[in-house]
Amino acid sequence: MNRAMPLPPESHRLRPDHLPTPFSADQIRDACPVGRLIRIRETEPGRDPTFREVRYLAADPEGARQAFTPTDADGQPIGPSVERRSTWLDLQGHASQPADRTTLTETTVALAWGEEPAWLYVVRDDEGGAETRFWFAQRHAGMPVVVESWTGGELVERREVISTAVVGSD
Repeated sequence: MNRAMPLPPESHRLRPDHLPTPFSADQIRDACPVGRLIRIRETEPGRDPTFREVRYLAADPEGARQAFTPTDADGQPIGPSVERRSTWLDLQGHASQPADRTTLTETTVALAWGEEPAWLYVVRDDEGGAETRFWFAQRHAGMPVVVESWTGGELVERREVISTAVVGSD
């Protein structure tokens, strides 16, 4: 087990009945400047992969405006972008998971650019045996770098960050 960082601190806990989130709103803000570009591959068994990018268009102390764009495998847009504004606290809150249904461990995750120390949150659905696994790369504050949905022991969907960079803004 890679001990690059301890488990997320208590100060990241947003609700008393939830586990601490991997990153604070301030850490996410600092890691997501205007121009941050995240490319994601989405796969489902029996289907061709799909791709999308998330680009940070504007940012201020309270939040950011992002564009979500479907792309081809080479990153070329294949559909219209959808823009959305979120607060940094909203983005932190997406990672807040109920303590009674979630396990949190330190691990590593294999990514397109190499292996990274990570926190793995496994969230179990009380009914139906489904679970969702979220890997957060400890050195890349923000969204999970891999998300897998499982039902009845079968992988249903996988989303993975395939690249991340800060590029010139439009």
